[in-house]
Amino acid sequence: MPHPIDRAVFAELQATAGADFVVELLDTFFDEAPQMIAELRASLVDGAEGAAGRAAAADRFRRAAHSLKTNAQTFGATALATQARALELGERPHDAGAIDALQASYETAVAALEELQRG
Repeated sequence: MPHPIDRAVFAELQATAGADFVVELLDTFFDEAPQMIAELRASLVDGAEGAAGRAAAADRFRRAAHSLKTNAQTFGATALATQARALELGERPHDAGAIDALQASYETAVAALEELQRG
């Protein structure tokens, strides 16, 4: 099984931004990504009433997926980024299965990033 983090991308980020700044970026990612995933979940149930509500929920869903994708790409979390991109470009799912899978990839990525951070 491939490593959940593209080590070359992570190493390039550390070389470019500096290891200390990458720690700050990771802390922010670890704080904000769960909120993005929660937004994905919330938008599944929001907007059930009327076209405007559905459109607003779909927009929030796409923005959260886009942000998660972009952040994951920054750290080389390619599987997580790929899943988030699929959610961003697809229609809002009818159930939480895809988000559950995304959550699992996020947790795997966090463990791998923490391992890389420790050296």
